[in-house]
Amino acid sequence: MNGYWSRLARKLEPYVPGEQPGDGTYIKLNTNENPYGPSPKVLEAVRRAVDESLRLYPDPSCDAFISAVSARYGVKKDQVFAGNGSDEVLAFSFMAFFDPDRPIVFPDITYSFYPVYATLFGLNYVTVPLDSEFKIRPEQMRSSGGVVIANPNAPTGRALPLSEIRSILDGNPGAVVIVDEAYVDFGGQSAIGLIDEYPNLLVVHTFSKSRALAGMRIGLAFGDSGLIRALESVKNSFNSYTLDRLALAAGTAALEDDEYYKGTSRKVIETREWFTAELRKRDFSVTDSSANFVFASHSRVRAEELYHRLRDNRILVRYFKKPLIDNHLRISIGTDEDMRTVIEVLDRIL
Repeated sequence: MNGYWSRLARKLEPYVPGEQPGDGTYIKLNTNENPYGPSPKVLEAVRRAVDESLRLYPDPSCDAFISAVSARYGVKKDQVFAGNGSDEVLAFSFMAFFDPDRPIVFPDITYSFYPVYATLFGLNYVTVPLDSEFKIRPEQMRSSGGVVIANPNAPTGRALPLSEIRSILDGNPGAVVIVDEAYVDFGGQSAIGLIDEYPNLLVVHTFSKSRALAGMRIGLAFGDSGLIRALESVKNSFNSYTLDRLALAAGTAALEDDEYYKGTSRKVIETREWFTAELRKRDFSVTDSSANFVFASHSRVRAEELYHRLRDNRILVRYFKKPLIDNHLRISIGTDEDMRTVIEVLDRIL
């Protein structure tokens, strides 16, 4: 059937998501989901939204939700864009701000959707190597076409301070710099406060991680109103109704319960620090993470073997068979009980 595929479809190497098993007997630490679930206020808001109104299209402007975002983050409404998860927001951003004749730049080890988007939209790109400790080198993130970084980075978990984000922005005054902050609530510094100062800055957020709404697909972008207008133009040339009625209700309610999410994020951070210390006691090298996962390599046992052995014990983690990181595992942080079980299983394996 490949004869019916377009030339573009034939050359794509799609993003491969983490395994989603059909039963609930696994400890699932492979997709960076939040182990604690959404706020009870969110669940109640979604229940209330399940009514006769589902026959109607949702608000294409997401006005009530964006008003709540504006109030929560202290930005203007015209500095906010909402989309169907941060992946869609990123895709629209690649279309809105990057051109084929000017290569864009991102790290060689980062979120693996970035090269997929670049290929999909016919963009040229250059990857910049991380240093020996998996750190982004800001002085090398320079391009007239645009820059994309995840901060904290994935799958390493390392974060740049705002001073180094400023350095990247100052070095690219004529190009858009996208800072993907999917994991920022677990220990990073958000760059949202810089959008008034840098008209070329776009900050992307998701409700999938700290707000535990991966199943709702809610993403945001923060930036200069000119950037937001470009995103709206792309969106309305693709799909005007990016967020459905239930997602809008869930997102608005989530913004009204910050204390709940701050509490669950603190739990994840505390568990991450305990788990990191336990891994290091067992001869693992673990990068300093500011995300809801750790990136680890054992001194003797190969990561691929550990991945399969853990899976045999009903524990799913993420293994990337790629150059430079093919001896590392990315392990999402679950509950304390989940992580104690992982340590017990690792002790038997090792």
